[in-house]
Amino acid sequence: MGHFAKINEENIVEEVIVVNNTVLLDEDGLESELKGQEFLNTTFGSANWIQTSYNNIIRKNYAGIGYTYDLTKDAFIAPKPFTSWILDEDTCQWKSPIDYPDDGKIYSWNEDNQSWDLL
Repeated sequence: MGHFAKINEENIVEEVIVVNNTVLLDEDGLESELKGQEFLNTTFGSANWIQTSYNNIIRKNYAGIGYTYDLTKDAFIAPKPFTSWILDEDTCQWKSPIDYPDDGKIYSWNEDNQSWDLL
């Protein structure tokens, strides 16, 4: 199955739709993003549809509602979870200023103290 994100004028994902692979095949039997976009525009009316991927083969991250599509990076980026977090330019994922502890325990981020608190 192919997955497509509907992007609004501010490049924010409004919707993610699954499209049958047969719709995506071009005349050579290869998957085509353009074919999916044409199908979606014919079915739902004109919109900006961008293909996304569960396994992150394209566009770095699977799109979710509220994500931003960055055309320059050709990537979907989740909303920033905390003010202090920094975008990793390679993965387009947010990273805390302090690495998550690697001791097998479960923590949550404490923005006020800039620390990982044991749950």
